[in-house]
Amino acid sequence: TMAQNGTIENGLARNTSPLPQPVKIPEIKHTKIFINNEWHTSIKGKKFPTINPATGVKICDVEEADKTLESMDTGKPFLHAFFVDLDGSIKTLRYYAGWTDKIHGKTMPVDENFVCFTKHEPVGVCGAIIPWNFPLLMFMWKIAPALACGNTVVIKPAEQTPLTALHTGALIKEAGFPPGVVNIVPGFGPTAGAAIGSHMNIDKVAFTGSTEVGQLIKAAAAKSNLKRVTLELGGKNPCIVFADSDLQSAVEETQKGAFFNQGQACTAASRVYVEEAVYDEFLRLSVERAKNIAIGDPLEPRTSHGPQINQHQFDKILELVASGKKEGATLECGGCAVEDRGLFIHPTIFSDVKDHMRIAKEEIFGPVQCIMKFKTQEEVIDRANGTQYGLTAAVFTRDIHRAMSVSAALEAGTVWVNCYNALHAQAPFGGYKMSGNGRELGEYALAEYTEVKAITLKLSERLTL
Repeated sequence: TMAQNGTIENGLARNTSPLPQPVKIPEIKHTKIFINNEWHTSIKGKKFPTINPATGVKICDVEEADKTLESMDTGKPFLHAFFVDLDGSIKTLRYYAGWTDKIHGKTMPVDENFVCFTKHEPVGVCGAIIPWNFPLLMFMWKIAPALACGNTVVIKPAEQTPLTALHTGALIKEAGFPPGVVNIVPGFGPTAGAAIGSHMNIDKVAFTGSTEVGQLIKAAAAKSNLKRVTLELGGKNPCIVFADSDLQSAVEETQKGAFFNQGQACTAASRVYVEEAVYDEFLRLSVERAKNIAIGDPLEPRTSHGPQINQHQFDKILELVASGKKEGATLECGGCAVEDRGLFIHPTIFSDVKDHMRIAKEEIFGPVQCIMKFKTQEEVIDRANGTQYGLTAAVFTRDIHRAMSVSAALEAGTVWVNCYNALHAQAPFGGYKMSGNGRELGEYALAEYTEVKAITLKLSERLTL
């Protein structure tokens, strides 16, 4: 999912912290499985490589768990990782640390001579499976509420990006966590991930990733011990730009939504509906801005656009771009790989996109923005809701009444008004429809990690001390 507590301005995060110096490549120390505060090798002796997507060079080999550092690992621009992912991770930990002594039940008035109250108790062992696009941030989104509620965690980082999770394991041990509270099992979905979903001694699983895999996890949970399931899945997120909006701001915000993290976010603003009176100007400003995005080495502080995560994603994105051209959309800019740069794709904008086209229906997970025209508010709401997904949406207008009515009509778990990707640890995040179940972040996430027990006492007619 998306970055937190730091929206992106001109390709860089807004932050008052001093600019970091050029990045020194760290030595990779932690490549083993982390269980009970100890480092273990795979029982089967298996390892798998983790690759730097910017260079195609292997960083190291990681121990692979079986049925049992951010910019290098993901290819995201260093400043995004430093100011957004790391900052959001710290704020998430601090927020849930504040909840640890405030999770309590209620006392309810019931019939005479009875007292009834509730307790919130830990669920137990919580499994977590996180994606490759925000590996450190998603790690914290999962473990922070789980630990605040008193649970233990078994977490599987994505096989593409295990290094920050393993480094965090070393920090967890150094901080003095008791053995077994947090366990980190790098590995692959069909083995380590499937084991978490079906394990009889795991009481809850939280997953962030594709809708297709989310369905498999929910099925595995149902077939095993009916463990609780929280799913944060895909999105095909609409942005509605009305003619009375601040057009320059709308261009900047929707483009940050489309191209942040190379479009590799479930919140990606991939469907932009623009009122016809300002469509041409919005398109002109968008293309002009996209052509000025700085593409390059993720470890270079000036870079704001890095590579895609791997060859599979790279090929999928270009295949969808080709489908857009074939189905009749107009390619305004981009649409191709950066020459001699491996997995880099130019920021891409399509105009004249129709709702039936694949690029308007499928989650691309790449730097592709589809700009469409609309005439009426009723029309655009129907079109925006005409998808299996319902994760996020955005509305751009100066009319507060329109903003509120359209926000209410949109079928999405998060609606941003005159902004995009404004996520905070205090606010819940999750989706409608096939974008998932349950909520992460905020007080709402605590309900996903506690069992509520009702206790009823009958009072005797005489009170004794």
